[in-house]
Amino acid sequence: MHPFNKYFSIWFFSLFITLSQANAQETEITTPPAPIIAATAYFLEDFHTGKVLAESNADARLPPASLTKIMTTYVVFRELSNGHLHLDDTVTISEKAWKTSGSRMFLELGNQVTIQNLLHGVIIQSGNDASVALAEHVAGDEATFSDMMNQHAARLGMNNSHFKNSDGLPSPDHYTSARDLAILTTALIKEFPEYYRWFSQKEFTYNKITQQNRNKLLSRDESVDGVKTGFTDDAGYCLVASALREDMRLISVVMGTKSAIARANENQTLINYGFRFYESHRLYEGNKPLNETRIWKGASKTIALGLAEDLYVTIPRRLYPDLKAAINVDKNIIAPIAEHTKLGTVKVTLKDDLIIEKDLVSLQVIDQGNIFHRLFDSAMLMIEKSNDGK
Repeated sequence: MHPFNKYFSIWFFSLFITLSQANAQETEITTPPAPIIAATAYFLEDFHTGKVLAESNADARLPPASLTKIMTTYVVFRELSNGHLHLDDTVTISEKAWKTSGSRMFLELGNQVTIQNLLHGVIIQSGNDASVALAEHVAGDEATFSDMMNQHAARLGMNNSHFKNSDGLPSPDHYTSARDLAILTTALIKEFPEYYRWFSQKEFTYNKITQQNRNKLLSRDESVDGVKTGFTDDAGYCLVASALREDMRLISVVMGTKSAIARANENQTLINYGFRFYESHRLYEGNKPLNETRIWKGASKTIALGLAEDLYVTIPRRLYPDLKAAINVDKNIIAPIAEHTKLGTVKVTLKDDLIIEKDLVSLQVIDQGNIFHRLFDSAMLMIEKSNDGK
């Protein structure tokens, strides 16, 4: 070999290796670790997928202060949705509600106040008096209302929560956790979007008194649209925040910071981290056909398959092209089939790692076919099984 050709070959090979390594480094994306937050506990998750992006001490049972009122409003929203209450119903303000200490809506004894105004007083002004008035109206007394709160907490899977009152004033055996508050907030936003918008209001006027929403992020970050602040000496300064940028929503919980400014700053740090380094995508829409397959012995020869609900994924930014989805359909599906019967799976992987798996379900009801269809399909199935065995 000519010396020039020899050295050129070595140089070209070295260049190839160098470029390959550089390309590999460009495609290898490392997500930085979550920031360290100056709080007793914190939690950050994607609203749609529940993927946890940051957490510390997330299951510790801590005093929630006025974060309690997220559950108070949730219970009232449930009563509104099932028709037990109406927004224009009026509530008579009791002496107990009127005398309740702490942050107040400044209700007057014996006045008639609509449920809608009381909800605004709870959500925007953090009124303890409004919380007690709602609890008494819904359940007769605050103790019974607390039982309702605990029933909903158990149903939602809030395993580290127990409520003794509706306003969050310190009480023995009254606690929740950062993770549980995220569970509750997710349920509230999903179930009651028409009421959730009130959490973004920056002020509310009642009895000629205008009070500002204590959530400073509402004025600082236009993507933030809730949720609730809290403070007691035992709980410290707390904040549950939620932010929506494009189609991605994050829920951030910070408990036990040292000041109102700190709780806003620490939540902002978490939210910025989540949006900066992660992205959320809806891959498939729920109750829309993804596949059509053969069904045997049915009134129809085919059945539409899909997902019972939207399928979202949360992944590190810039890795969307590496996502792969696979649809696996059960063999020999036989009628009758009820709606939302599991008939397969949808698996989504990222760089060969399984990140989510959902049931593939029937999107329609398929009754049995007539006797001729069933006999014919039975014969065809026997032939097919015979061929498979060869």
